[in-house]
Amino acid sequence: MSDVPETKTDPTSTTAAESTEATTTSGAEKPAETAAEETKAATATEKATDAAADAAKATSDSVFSMFGGGPKKEKKEEEPEEEEPSGSSKAQKGEEEDEAPESPDVHFEPVIHLTEKVETKTNEELEEQVFKMRAKLFRFDRETREWKERGTGDVRLLKHKENHKTRLVMRRDKTLKVCANHYIVPDMKLQPNVGSDRSWVWNAAADVSEGEPEAQTLAIRFANSENANAFKDAFLKAQQENEKLFAQASQASS
Repeated sequence: MSDVPETKTDPTSTTAAESTEATTTSGAEKPAETAAEETKAATATEKATDAAADAAKATSDSVFSMFGGGPKKEKKEEEPEEEEPSGSSKAQKGEEEDEAPESPDVHFEPVIHLTEKVETKTNEELEEQVFKMRAKLFRFDRETREWKERGTGDVRLLKHKENHKTRLVMRRDKTLKVCANHYIVPDMKLQPNVGSDRSWVWNAAADVSEGEPEAQTLAIRFANSENANAFKDAFLKAQQENEKLFAQASQASS
């Protein structure tokens, strides 16, 4: 065994050295932490500044846009889309492609040739029209004691070319069915209808509009009083002419 005494470490000196080292280390770490914090603060400040600038710009744009200002919006040029052919155009193309060849002209002879014209006789061929006016005709029904409409159309006075007698004929519109047909004889009396200056009433002893002679009480109404007076003048004139003709006929027969 050696007689050299063991060297013991002084705890005081060790503690002091460790404290010195710790102080040195902490002193070195603090500047680094301070620099990092300053960098973060600067970055945050820049971000806040940018955000404030963006907000101010947005506010300015919105204010200007209220009055028609603000930045111009760039219009994106839209590329025209290619239109797909519709069903009808496709069908038309298909028909053009599948078009059948033209067929030869086919002519069919008619079975019956309608070349002859059928003449309809109205028994007015030998008469001339001396008066014509549009009106509405009524017939008095003795059973119900009321007036019934017979039709609307042209009332005419027709004068025969040979015997010169005048008769009254009226046909309905469209159907042309006869609704009045009688001679204007001397015993007829044309009277104004009560309460109207454009309507007349008279008695016809032998009206043949229905085929067989029949006594009828007729009334006719015109559009205005002028037309009614024109009808009265023509009626009375025809009545006077017929009166002479009927008198001559009766004398000749007797």
